[in-house]
Amino acid sequence: MERFMASKKVFHLCLGLFLSLYFGLAQAAVILQYHHVSETLPRVTSLSESEFSDHLGFLKEHGYQVVPLQQIIESIKQQKSIPDKTVALTFDDGFLNNFTQAAPILKRFNYPYTIFVNPQLIDEGKNYVMSWQQLRALAKEGAFIANHSAKHDYLHVIENDESFLQWQERVRKDITHSELRIKQEIGHNFKYLAYPYGEFNQALQQIVTELGFVGIGQHSGAVGLHTDLTRVPRFPASGIYANLATLKTKIASLPFSFKVNAKSVTNNTKPQLKLSFLEKDFNKGQFNCFIAGNRAKITWLSDNQVEIQAEKELNKGRTRYNCTAPSKAKPGRYYWLSHPFVISP
Repeated sequence: MERFMASKKVFHLCLGLFLSLYFGLAQAAVILQYHHVSETLPRVTSLSESEFSDHLGFLKEHGYQVVPLQQIIESIKQQKSIPDKTVALTFDDGFLNNFTQAAPILKRFNYPYTIFVNPQLIDEGKNYVMSWQQLRALAKEGAFIANHSAKHDYLHVIENDESFLQWQERVRKDITHSELRIKQEIGHNFKYLAYPYGEFNQALQQIVTELGFVGIGQHSGAVGLHTDLTRVPRFPASGIYANLATLKTKIASLPFSFKVNAKSVTNNTKPQLKLSFLEKDFNKGQFNCFIAGNRAKITWLSDNQVEIQAEKELNKGRTRYNCTAPSKAKPGRYYWLSHPFVISP
């Protein structure tokens, strides 16, 4: 009898560990990022109305739950379960075609979405972005309006005539005043900041944290309970990334659970990226990283720590290290992460 009870305890312990691992892996969401819905503007940040309709149709047909962005963010903050196959839709810059082309399609599917806007450009009456009146109309239909900085400056860049402290003060004012204008005009006050151009550094992340904001990037990857809320990833879904043949794999991706040790802005033309995995549901031999289409050098420092570096010197400007690995627990699905670098002069 004692042997039976001991065996039963071991069984329940193993079952508990399995369920903990399995359901932990289910804490996965994907955030998609769009700019233009247009056939006349530059393709690199655009997709057509038919492509956009196909994206939303794919989500509905395959049982994805499209939820407001804040539902995902709050789940991470509170460490509450994120149902698998959860997706949020976002738009950057508040372009006029979001009102004329995208909104009617979104309304047809009855999907929530978030638009990140630049309040100063709206206040200046720029004709390529939506007006406050148009944004209020979309908000009444269920859209959420959030912060993309005052006028889409490179927030992490210190200007030639300012000190570090002056830069900090300028950026704080930019973020807080932009948030105030959104609250005044729309009533929303989510304190989300989508970094202009997806660029950020540790000093900017620190400001975001001090102000109580969530920082949202443009680097690829799924979102989970371990996601750093100063660098939330999104999958670009415009231009060459609008192709459903490849996008559907990204939409089904899983988040690596990791801590990162790397500068996002550096003058090192072969920057190192060091990752420490908190959970590892993949084989080390199947972990691959690419930089600008080229395979990166991967060095495992331990079972859970890896270092990634470019084999060749990188050009100045923006680049990303993209890493994937197939899941052992969920065959056919991939873990996915991206780390953005800005190689400065």
